[in-house]
Amino acid sequence: MLKDLFGTFKSLTPIVLGLLLFQLLVLKSPLEKPQSFIGGYLLSLAGLFLFLKGLTLCLLPLGESVGANLISLDSKFWIIIVGFVIGYLATLAEPALHALAMEAEEISVGVLPKQVLIHAVAIGFGTGMALGIAKILFQIPSTTIIIPLLFITIILTYFAPEGIVGIAFDSASATTGPINIPINMAVALGLSKVLAASDPLLNGFGLVGLTSLGAAISVLIMGIIVGI
Repeated sequence: MLKDLFGTFKSLTPIVLGLLLFQLLVLKSPLEKPQSFIGGYLLSLAGLFLFLKGLTLCLLPLGESVGANLISLDSKFWIIIVGFVIGYLATLAEPALHALAMEAEEISVGVLPKQVLIHAVAIGFGTGMALGIAKILFQIPSTTIIIPLLFITIILTYFAPEGIVGIAFDSASATTGPINIPINMAVALGLSKVLAASDPLLNGFGLVGLTSLGAAISVLIMGIIVGI
């Protein structure tokens, strides 16, 4: 645990120290409330360490175990449905998405409600997750799925209201946070490892990109429907 704590220290300290020195030496601006700054840094260090340790002890092994045991359902259809549900529920818990949705609701003066945006993103993310699971199960090349989705995204971007386009792509990025990625990557890799004909390197990766495209497409479609 000391080794992991030191690794977290090496990751966090340079950026904090760099910003601090930039403010003091270049911007010539004093540090307000140094006690709060030091306390916040220590809390950030402890929180990041505990979060990363929790990932390795809980979310990653659990996700990989679920993925490896999905094959016991004996139905590719139900495996894909479970993939959608996992992606949908994990997105609802993503903190970065909640922060973005609150900002979107505030800026739009309630025209774009927080819960509507969150569920629209979750549906798109779950759909992308289901496509990723289908890609693994049926050995579909990534380009066969990703290229058509990119064309669909470009077309929808042209027809969607201008104000929703930026929100759609930011929403797609917000889904790639500390909850979604560990769970969904672990599920995909776990499933890919137990399939005899599947190469985890080829089939276990790429799912995050599919889920992000799915989230963007879902929000763009929502924008077009609302506009109509």
